[in-house]
Amino acid sequence: MCELFGLTGKSKIRVNEYLKKLAGHSSAHPNGWGLAVFRNGRANIEKEPIAAFRSRYLKERLRQPIEADLLLAHIRLATKGQVEYANCHPFVMEDQSRREWTLIHNGTIFDCPMLDSYWYVQEGTTDSERILCAVVDRMNRQIEEQGTPPDKESRCRILDRLMCEITRGNNKVNLILFDGELMYVHTNYRGSLYRKTLEDAALFATVPLDGKGWEPVEFTTLLAYEQGEMVFRGTCHGQEYHYNPEDMKYLYLEGM
Repeated sequence: MCELFGLTGKSKIRVNEYLKKLAGHSSAHPNGWGLAVFRNGRANIEKEPIAAFRSRYLKERLRQPIEADLLLAHIRLATKGQVEYANCHPFVMEDQSRREWTLIHNGTIFDCPMLDSYWYVQEGTTDSERILCAVVDRMNRQIEEQGTPPDKESRCRILDRLMCEITRGNNKVNLILFDGELMYVHTNYRGSLYRKTLEDAALFATVPLDGKGWEPVEFTTLLAYEQGEMVFRGTCHGQEYHYNPEDMKYLYLEGM
């Protein structure tokens, strides 16, 4: 459906080769590409609604050194939402405390009525953006109820509960999310998200981007990382996504 790449580390590393390999997969994921490089917890977003391998801009961008300690990248194969800029990942939103949340998603929401209300506040039309709307909404509720922004532990617990909710109904929820401090990783589709651990960093990708050191990410469990180190392991909810051709057929009947 899509491919993800994420990096969190203590110091900057060169990522050009990883991004070139990701872009090389875009003939099978031709509906857009996006890149978020972070500075002081804020995202600089670059994206286009065209295949990465066709992008002159991205080709020139990758000719220059790209070094980062926090980065998200995405290539899109559309299942819900038109092929347009507003539907390209990453998606970014602020909560009421001005904390910025950035999300990339590989998956499809087939049955989750709780997300339907966000049709009316999102900028594009993807189910992925609605997940981010729900994340920010949950954080805002906490701010309104407690009078203060949620701390790291509270944010992890809120997201852990949300992952348990939205994975019901055979929904595919592979995502990487960054909140300005912590990077959250979740997969519930077997064999579709991998981690590579370096001395000062952790890398995540839908498929291994080189032949060295990649291992499957822990399954059906929200994980949180800070500067390359795991700092939170959530509930093992056990709600695995199982591919169903009939479900996919109905997506296209909705119209894109």
